[in-house]
Amino acid sequence: MTILPIDPRANNSPEALKAFLEQCRQVAIKKAHPQLVSISLEVDALDPLAVLESIFDPAEKHFYVERPNENFAVAGAEAVLVFNTAGADRFAACQHFIDETLANALAVGDLTAPLSGPHFFQTYSFFDDVEPGEPFEAATVFVPRWQVATRDGRTVAVANLLVDAEAPLEALAGRVWRARNKFTAFDYAAPDFSESPPARAYKISEVGPEGHYVEAVETAVAQIRAGEFQKIVLARAKDLSAETVFHPLRVLNGLREKFADCFAFSVANGAGQSLIGASPERLLQIRKGTLLTEALAGSARRGASASEDAALASGLLRSEKDQAEHDYVVRAIEGRLKPAGVDLEIPARPVLKRLANVQHLHTPMRANLAVGCRALDLLARLHPTPAVGGSPREKALPRIRALESFPRGLYTGALGWTDHRGEAEFFVGLRSALIDRDRARLYAGAGIVGGSEAAREEAETELKFRALFEALTS
Repeated sequence: MTILPIDPRANNSPEALKAFLEQCRQVAIKKAHPQLVSISLEVDALDPLAVLESIFDPAEKHFYVERPNENFAVAGAEAVLVFNTAGADRFAACQHFIDETLANALAVGDLTAPLSGPHFFQTYSFFDDVEPGEPFEAATVFVPRWQVATRDGRTVAVANLLVDAEAPLEALAGRVWRARNKFTAFDYAAPDFSESPPARAYKISEVGPEGHYVEAVETAVAQIRAGEFQKIVLARAKDLSAETVFHPLRVLNGLREKFADCFAFSVANGAGQSLIGASPERLLQIRKGTLLTEALAGSARRGASASEDAALASGLLRSEKDQAEHDYVVRAIEGRLKPAGVDLEIPARPVLKRLANVQHLHTPMRANLAVGCRALDLLARLHPTPAVGGSPREKALPRIRALESFPRGLYTGALGWTDHRGEAEFFVGLRSALIDRDRARLYAGAGIVGGSEAAREEAETELKFRALFEALTS
């Protein structure tokens, strides 16, 4: 990416903006290739979700994620570039698209500010391929037209344009200028959710035959005890149909408040469907040359009192079944990253991660990355981890489609972004629901090992369903 020594604040007029875009058009003509033009401007504090609410359009792509306890949020809306692919080499194909785009990118503004410059928002389904008719592709990368992000008290607004030899510069300049004025003096008008109230009248039904999940767990336990694999994650889905239309951002407002320690997210495909959720699991973060990842496996409910909560936590920490399930995840992550030269710092034992409705065994891991170690290369090694797939991966994953009664799509997929610096943030699409106007499909799963009991695993998934159900109906 070429960073131009132009200060957007000093060239503060529509005429100056048009003149700058004319320079970009000349570069596009010279290189015989469209140029991605990225303009970054640090602005007064904004709430990215409020910005997304103000420009929300179900016919446009968007990507939103925040983690309130880390003072981080980013929203990207509309798309100037989109790339879709599928198959076993999908991560490499997406990296090639990103590299080619950055080789033809021009950026201005303070590129040292957090979350400045063009970001590549990405979604990867659980499997390498998706079934016909699924709402999301197996792999999608898009560059948003508008991006607003906040981290550590600083807010950066980014406008991305595609400029070629025929670009309508006056119209592009006018669009950016209007957005600049909006972001520098944002009007926090309340969003209109009147046509999307909480679902009061609804029907909810299990996806698949009655009793299917219990039978699937029992089958998996028998296969594990026969030595076919060590662990598998099996999920359920429920369909909720309502008399009113669900607004994904209204639902998200409830989730972000309740689960401040999670990645609250909404991803829209531009065709009316959105995946929303509150995921507790980071897949990987790369920031300033440091990799963060984690193992999250083994669960118990929260107690109604401090004494009950502590007793449940103590039981989880002593549970041989949950400790074994968790250890599979830790060792698999370590084994997959070591061949890439990643030497993880791994604590000797897991700690508890307590959420509003459930508590997990949690092992955070970190490593200093060598120069040239790239996020998507590591993501291809990690995804899917045994926390959402199974172990060994090559034996457990093919069984999931046979044992589950629905296509996973982006559920338990990898969602996140990379930027021009090589920094990245990806999380797992857990505790999520697919929103499609007046319908919502809710997902929840549990890790199955040799000591699993079908009734207990079903109860665990019911617990995980509850948060999403409450967000949709209250």
